[in-house]
Amino acid sequence: MSPQRKLLLLGTFVHSKTQQHLEFLHNAAVAVDEQGKIAAIERDVAEASEAQARLLTQLGWDEAEVDVTVAAEGQFFFPGFVDTHIHAPQYANAGIFGKSSLLDWLETYTFPLESSLADLSKARRVYTRCVRRTLSHGTTTATYYATIDVAATNLLADLCLSMGQRAFVGRACMDNPDVNPDYYRDASAAETLRATQQTIDHMRSIDPGFDIVSPILTPRFAPSCSREAMAGLAQLHRETNLPIQTHISENLGEIQLVKSMFPEADSYAGVYDKYGLLTPKTVLAHAVHISEEEAELIAHRGSKVSHCPCSNTSLTSGPARVRWMWDRGIDVGLGTDMSGGYSPSILDAARQAALVSRHVAMGIHVPEGGGAAAVEQEKERERVKLTVEEALYLATRGGARCVGLEDKIGGFEVGMEWDAQLVSLSQVSDDGGMEEHDHGHGLVDVFGWESWGDRLAKWLYNGDDRNTKRVWVKGRLVHKRK
Repeated sequence: MSPQRKLLLLGTFVHSKTQQHLEFLHNAAVAVDEQGKIAAIERDVAEASEAQARLLTQLGWDEAEVDVTVAAEGQFFFPGFVDTHIHAPQYANAGIFGKSSLLDWLETYTFPLESSLADLSKARRVYTRCVRRTLSHGTTTATYYATIDVAATNLLADLCLSMGQRAFVGRACMDNPDVNPDYYRDASAAETLRATQQTIDHMRSIDPGFDIVSPILTPRFAPSCSREAMAGLAQLHRETNLPIQTHISENLGEIQLVKSMFPEADSYAGVYDKYGLLTPKTVLAHAVHISEEEAELIAHRGSKVSHCPCSNTSLTSGPARVRWMWDRGIDVGLGTDMSGGYSPSILDAARQAALVSRHVAMGIHVPEGGGAAAVEQEKERERVKLTVEEALYLATRGGARCVGLEDKIGGFEVGMEWDAQLVSLSQVSDDGGMEEHDHGHGLVDVFGWESWGDRLAKWLYNGDDRNTKRVWVKGRLVHKRK
């Protein structure tokens, strides 16, 4: 890999300051050093060239040693997206879920595909395309499930590192013969731990500081694992402080299965807690049907939730309640959950999260006849709906908090790493066509009278990968669209 150059980015920068507030920095400049960290920011300068001159002087940088990127009219820099739950081997099945519920879908579609990726040539095709596709959609950090195969899991880690995507890569742990098919499971809990350690050792060998690629302990979900495997993975977490990912309360049939298999625990969350897997570094995917008591336990343990609205709808699992979880002190990020979800785009997941929140609102009963109770329920209906600002927060800072990288990524502040995308929106000319420099890529049309807040709303609801022109991870350009 060639030495990394310093960067200077000029133009408009947009990022989430809080859940409710987007900050817009116009005529600004951001300087990024050779380590990929933001070294300085100049704001609200009359001319971008002035900001450039100020930063070069302030930092003592030679302009010849700096790569300069200037955002054109209609373009802006935005933090890279964080996908907190995605199954890399299932990318080949994206959009294929038929009429299945979760457990049927696993047996019919998922396990056969995942087991077939022990063929490394096939795995390379699927994983390479998955990483390239998600990068093209602005996903700079992905929390991946791999398969049970050690060599294929290590290959995914290698590909993420070589293509520059920040990734957590987890070998799927599943040793319970009563739930997993004979052709696709670990032979024992000891095998689960041995194989997992092999993937950890490999990732440590290719990225010793886990700066770009990190292992993540991955019990698939409670029914797929023996008690010994879960306890062993928890012990491994305590020894290594590695993060953990798993599923929880995705659908009602799964919850009943957990209840029947683990009578010693009083809830699904209680199973993970009993066996040491509910920690501040745990990401729980879905959490559609968690109870008040489970939410309290998850918040108390500091565990996080990955909201997967596309998958939850596609597999008829149910609408997760983001506002409800936030109210209870649980950090929430977004996941594509391919291939339960059909889209590789976190921007798509953000818009779906906004729409699902409206379905949650529609499920709130408002008593007829008016009165104080009706007024309060109407207020609650409005409150549970996610705003544009909140959806974009989930896609960036919310996800960064889930994976423990909130001090490194998700926003534009000095000392943070430059994980970012350059977004371009089509500018409509006076005759209704496109400006000369704009080839009309994408569905977002900007006429010029929109506020910047309205432009971000248009991008959220109409944008796609055609709007993402460049993507950087830790200061390295990892994707470019003409």
